[in-house]
Amino acid sequence: MSIVFLNDRYMPMAEAKISPMDRGFLFGDGIYEVIPSYSGQLIGFGPHIERMKNGLHAIGIEFDWGQDEWRDVCHQLIEKNGKGNLGLYLHVSRGADTKRFHAYPENVAPTVFAYAFDIPAANVPDKTKVKPYKVATTQDLRWQRCNIKSTALLGNVMHFQFGYAQGYNETLLFNDKNQLTEAGACNAYIVKDGVVITPPLDHQILPGITRFMLLDILRKHSDIKVEERIITMDEVFNADEVWITSSSKEIAPVVQIDGKAVGDGHIGDVWLVAQGLYTQHKAGY
Repeated sequence: MSIVFLNDRYMPMAEAKISPMDRGFLFGDGIYEVIPSYSGQLIGFGPHIERMKNGLHAIGIEFDWGQDEWRDVCHQLIEKNGKGNLGLYLHVSRGADTKRFHAYPENVAPTVFAYAFDIPAANVPDKTKVKPYKVATTQDLRWQRCNIKSTALLGNVMHFQFGYAQGYNETLLFNDKNQLTEAGACNAYIVKDGVVITPPLDHQILPGITRFMLLDILRKHSDIKVEERIITMDEVFNADEVWITSSSKEIAPVVQIDGKAVGDGHIGDVWLVAQGLYTQHKAGY
């Protein structure tokens, strides 16, 4: 049975209980992070915790934990659940009030929850061993603060389900100007003529930690040109390569969009170089 952390206590998951009046349950009023770990090594821990702090500040939840407290919880969960390929889910909601009321309550203690779950082994830079992704596309109908990693994920869930129900692995999203934003649970990229291109950070997309690490690694350790700019969906359909990234997927190559092949329909050479560099340098974050 998995051991979880809830409000300063470790316990079996079956014993973890929160109030039905918790605002995370009633409103999705909270912030979360997912940090990958491989054989006990946390990947991107510092940037993940900084993003969580920024998210809590953005929605006005006062919670003063820093990296030391979160690192201890992560390592305790890894030890208690067995070292392997584990994702660490960290969740802070505003807490439980005595009534359901939209305005932020005062003098309510945040609910802090964390647990470990199995994730796939880390990608290796080998075209024969990585999972190729097939994705759908649809218009992005989510709220206008997608840069906040809120626990209120119904919009993302519905978009992901749109592709999943058709047998796809993900869904690429575009705005009302026919411009790529991101995917249901990932950041998105195209490669054209050897250039890696991804949408710029704004309210339409999450500032992904894997995105941050990948772009930083490519700029510091390769001659691959990187651009952060608006991408039209015409460019997506005419790209040489398309990728999606997330903490548990790392760099996932997309070989098919809406049933049509990306490029020649095979995993690209730029992906191979990028994944190799990411594998080599990801432990430095």
